[in-house]
Amino acid sequence: MRYYPIYLDMRGRNALVVGGGAVGSRKAQTLLRAGARVTVVSPQATAAIRSLAGTGELTWHERPYRTSDMAAMFLVFSATDDPDLTHRSEADATRHHVLCNFADAPDRGHFILPSIVARGDLLVSISTSGKSPAVARRLRQELEAYFGEEYGPFLQLMGAIREQLLARAHAPEDHRKIFDRLIDGGLLALVKAGDREGIDTLLQSVLGDGFNAECLSAR
Repeated sequence: MRYYPIYLDMRGRNALVVGGGAVGSRKAQTLLRAGARVTVVSPQATAAIRSLAGTGELTWHERPYRTSDMAAMFLVFSATDDPDLTHRSEADATRHHVLCNFADAPDRGHFILPSIVARGDLLVSISTSGKSPAVARRLRQELEAYFGEEYGPFLQLMGAIREQLLARAHAPEDHRKIFDRLIDGGLLALVKAGDREGIDTLLQSVLGDGFNAECLSAR
């Protein structure tokens, strides 16, 4: 196994995107959704980057990359097809001990990005370790069909239930049995159908009075 799978908590962490084209724009927007503090360095930028910079959601330096841009960064994406710039940023990242991904030369970077199926807090990652992007794409499409949009609100509800149980000092070893009963009882199907009455009936049968979808969704 060449790559070690990991999910990074990017909330409040500094991330640099070198390159303001379509690829750099996608990287920047994904990082923002993960809560990162994003800086883009590029003489030119897409309309999306310009707009996000205008609203203060990211910082855009309208100039070529400098070695000093690497300082204080936690994660770097090189989204340029300039081989000289790729070589420079690779050397700078290594010197600064910063994790770096190269869009045009993934084998030279410290990590690669998987294909992702995102349904709210559910993230399913697929990687072929760079062997076949086509296979990864096909698997992603199959998983997108399997994991519907209902998984987003379903996980929100499960998370709210977990918080309530922890607040009530339930023994953690009892939680698994409770969640198994909710899952086996068809909670996911009820969420998919939008059946609030059915959800409330199941919650109260498993958890007791005081648990209902409206109250939990408001948390």
